[in-house]
Amino acid sequence: MCIIFFKFDPRPVSKNAYRLILAANRDEFYHRPSKAADFWGSNHEVLSGLDMEEGKEGGTWLGISMRGKLAALTNYLQPRLDRDARGRGELVAQFLTTDMDCLTYLKKVSAEGHLYNGFNLIAADLSTEKGDVVCYYGNRGDPKPVVLAPGTYGLSNALLETPWRKLCFGKRLFLEAVERSQALPKEALVAQLLDVLNNEEAHLPGRHGADGQWRVGGGGQRRPLRCPSRQLPDPAIEDQGREYVQPILSKYAAVCVRGLDYGTRCDRTNTVILVDADGHVTFTERSMLGTDPSRWETSTHEFRLKS
Repeated sequence: MCIIFFKFDPRPVSKNAYRLILAANRDEFYHRPSKAADFWGSNHEVLSGLDMEEGKEGGTWLGISMRGKLAALTNYLQPRLDRDARGRGELVAQFLTTDMDCLTYLKKVSAEGHLYNGFNLIAADLSTEKGDVVCYYGNRGDPKPVVLAPGTYGLSNALLETPWRKLCFGKRLFLEAVERSQALPKEALVAQLLDVLNNEEAHLPGRHGADGQWRVGGGGQRRPLRCPSRQLPDPAIEDQGREYVQPILSKYAAVCVRGLDYGTRCDRTNTVILVDADGHVTFTERSMLGTDPSRWETSTHEFRLKS
């Protein structure tokens, strides 16, 4: 169960503020082969991990290019998958290498959405000169993509800003870290965001409700978001995955999913992306070594956007 939190402000007032702060978990079967984040493409200007599963090689779930293209994908929880559907990871990889702007690309994707199992796709054009544009499309939601208003958003394995309890709780933790971002050294901010992504709490009191939370509506407008008072069991998750067994759903109810064969990814677990006011990008990935949850490594890539 993947989860993404992000805040973007194309024109931050303070030079110490970030244009984009993104924190994401990729949850996947431990045995699914993949490559760690590195630069690839014709000019080695795209930075992402890569799926290496047979038949889906070269797809990815999250990446950014030096030209300012950023994309992130989550699967939509559904009881049955079409085994003949196209690999969803290609949607991210294709955007990272295309010349299309993010809205045009998502319009193209929306016309082909029926060819894939359920997904959510965030696509962005980050331009220091022109300003940043972030768009969203989910093939189980509205038929057209939307341009998002600047703000803070959460996305898991339902539509954008669906008030799953773990999403509300994780978003609260994310916002607390973001509020301290200007006063923290970059390394400390990254560490706090990684802590958010590794929170395994699955039963929390009602105080982690929806104060200050918002839900995206048509046209990218945001409405107050009301979250359930307790995190587990979560009726929203149960309804969407009602044909799954309850023990599996219980494991899904934390920001960080753990399981014997499924959990925050062995090669590719936590990713934090920071883009500052000058277009300097910091991409940090924390990865489990093999399938041993006691062994981790962290790598960081830094570069400046060309756009």
